[in-house]
Amino acid sequence: MSNLPQRIDRAALDRILRRAAELQAAGADVGDGLSADEVIALGKEVGIPEAQLRQAMLEEASGPVAPASTGLLDDLVGPGTHSARRVVRGTVAEVEARLLAWMSEHEILGVQRHVPGRITWEPLGGLQAALRRGSKAMAKGTQSITLDRALVTATTMELEPGYCLVTLTADLRSVRSAYLGGGAAVASVGAAGTLVLSVLGAFWVAPLVLGAATLGAGLLIARTYRTPSERAAIGLERALDHLERHGGQPLPQSAPSLGEALVRDVGRLLRGS
Repeated sequence: MSNLPQRIDRAALDRILRRAAELQAAGADVGDGLSADEVIALGKEVGIPEAQLRQAMLEEASGPVAPASTGLLDDLVGPGTHSARRVVRGTVAEVEARLLAWMSEHEILGVQRHVPGRITWEPLGGLQAALRRGSKAMAKGTQSITLDRALVTATTMELEPGYCLVTLTADLRSVRSAYLGGGAAVASVGAAGTLVLSVLGAFWVAPLVLGAATLGAGLLIARTYRTPSERAAIGLERALDHLERHGGQPLPQSAPSLGEALVRDVGRLLRGS
């Protein structure tokens, strides 16, 4: 066994465990399939806890996130919405409490509407948003803000006692429209300049070059939307990672009110940490 690696990183660990599971399954007589109890029994043989197996089976049964409809704008500049979902441990109330605390602490979002099973957040503005950004900038080791420009929706559905399916959606269509507007403005200026040069009888290359340059610049401006779009997708997965890690653990303190959050952020700025 001297050829075994001394250290195994996370990516290699995932591949090893996946392959070991395939080898274990290949050696088992599954016939037309296994029942949930048989899967749990098989998992116990290889040391996988029942809670993790049940969570994985529920996630498999819920299926993947339905792909968003794509069009020309999605191909050119990026999708206007992102979705992610995962099965996590906890009741609906517990999962929502963790989500509220996470968004309050790590994002610049305020609750727009909250009913059992569904929460929507909208970007904060004004003084509180500025203070929140300042306090996070001063704090060391904090994660970056990713959902500050999105309208975020969370739906939580109980699949069976102790397990919930959480779906998060980030709507960035208004942000994308703003980027497209900026790109269109640049392109329209170029089109006007091209027309003027043509009317003045300029050498045909000049209007052609100007038109192509401004059209390219407009498209480039619109395509910079991909940065906030990709950050929002990461933000959804990051929130789900938090729910998955802390499922079944004691609940965090309730999310602070608007006034409490304002006092907290001012305090952080004054302390410089």
